[in-house]
Amino acid sequence: MAKPVVLTVDDDPDVLQAVYRDLRHQYGDRFRIVRADSGSSALTALQQIKLRNELVALFLVDQRMPQMGGVEFLEQAIDVFPNAKRALLTAYADTDAAIRAINRTRIDYYLLKPWDPPEERLYPVLDDLLDDWLASFRPPFEGIRVIGNRWSPLSHQVKNFLARNQMPYQWLDIELESEAAQLVEYAESDGRQQLPLVLFPDGSRLVQPSNRAIADKIGLKTQAERPFYDLAIVGGGPAGLAAAVYGASEGLSTVMIEREAPGGQAGSSSRIENYLGFPVGLSGMDLARRAVTQARRFGVEILTPQEVTGIRITDPYRILQLADGSEISCHALLIATGVSYRRLDIPGMDKLCGAGVYYGAAMTEAIACQGEVVYVVGGANSAGQAAMHFSKYAREVIMLVRSPLSKSMSQYLIDQIASTDNITVCTGCVVEEVKGESNLEAIVIRDMNTGVVETVNTTSLFIFIGAMPKTDWLDGVVERDERGFILTGPDLMHDGHPPKRWNLERDPFLLESSVPGIFVAGDARHGSVKRVASGVGEGSISVQFIHRYLSRV
Repeated sequence: MAKPVVLTVDDDPDVLQAVYRDLRHQYGDRFRIVRADSGSSALTALQQIKLRNELVALFLVDQRMPQMGGVEFLEQAIDVFPNAKRALLTAYADTDAAIRAINRTRIDYYLLKPWDPPEERLYPVLDDLLDDWLASFRPPFEGIRVIGNRWSPLSHQVKNFLARNQMPYQWLDIELESEAAQLVEYAESDGRQQLPLVLFPDGSRLVQPSNRAIADKIGLKTQAERPFYDLAIVGGGPAGLAAAVYGASEGLSTVMIEREAPGGQAGSSSRIENYLGFPVGLSGMDLARRAVTQARRFGVEILTPQEVTGIRITDPYRILQLADGSEISCHALLIATGVSYRRLDIPGMDKLCGAGVYYGAAMTEAIACQGEVVYVVGGANSAGQAAMHFSKYAREVIMLVRSPLSKSMSQYLIDQIASTDNITVCTGCVVEEVKGESNLEAIVIRDMNTGVVETVNTTSLFIFIGAMPKTDWLDGVVERDERGFILTGPDLMHDGHPPKRWNLERDPFLLESSVPGIFVAGDARHGSVKRVASGVGEGSISVQFIHRYLSRV
């Protein structure tokens, strides 16, 4: 943690140097001593200290300064750091003014100049003041701060990116917290308020940043160290992470490329309770963090956020084209891109997505829903886990599902939902429209059983429906089914014959696609079981087939 600041201000260079020297000698091991030669320069320094999220413990300020006297400075300084102790340095003739100023600025002490010897006339006074300050001192949040508007899609994007990449951050809503407006004012360079504003511990900032800009700033890796790998994995969900761990641990040079954040859709799950070996459950974020740590320990290169946009086959190599224009070649490729939530194609969605309407995002937005009524669309495990998480914050959670939960949800979740008083399940209910100007204000619900249409007020709608694979970039490369899921192994065989472009004497391996050396694991594979454990299993098994393939290349 950064040392708390002691700020001393004096326009006389000799006096300023002397007090700075004495303060450094006595307190430099515990406090950062900052000096300024005028009130205006001191206020500028305070703004930068505030932006770095540091604290001021003590102001030691000269009273007689041109343009801005000590009392005038303190009147403005306490707006920035109201809990800092205040001491005024005065000449004998200023005593009456100093006493009058005590009531105006709540000055804690005034000292007459000169203060020699400091051991008798300076340090005892400041010791008492600093001890009092330390007694009530609470360390500030150390990390990234995001200032924005709850209804801003870009603010949501920044929060979601940081959360999914497991970067601690503090959210400050510009409409609710006075400190947020203060920080924006200090950070503005052109007089315009542009949000979100992302402040970093080193004092730097980004305005309306892209995910890539944030990634570059926090040190995420987006470019590969080498041009060629034994194994390249596209997708960083449970299947991709499992394959990365097994591949690298068995000696394959391995790179994993993830478009958003390691963990995939499972990484955003608030609670997974049926994963083997974790009897009390764990969050998707915890699972992703553990897996990423394990993969890196074995030497896996993880590129995120980075996206694969195309592939070329130049035997024996598979060459990946990345969104930034670079390329990576490999002998074996594993596709583990998983699935994404299916979009609701109803009026109002495009305008309100990220402004009250969210796909997933239970972990990111739950706290903001304190005391509200939240609607959850979907009836699979991800929706059930989200509903349980929201129930800890929201006044009521209403689940809108087409079919009974027993058709798609694990029984343990069904039982938990049934025993949670503030969760209501509306079976046979669908959303037909969302309404609002700058943010979600109401949704239109139709009961499929009765035909009744109802408009209800709400500011929060979370969608967890369907499973759409992100495999368009593989169009014309590998065989897919009508929904875009990739065919592998036995599903490729037609009347006992391999696919048309198959050029090997053997049949495709169990998890191998229609192109030799391109394997598929997890939810993007046709016929896969949409569960975390099965994704981990497929990712692990795929490495055995990859070894068999590489042995014949």
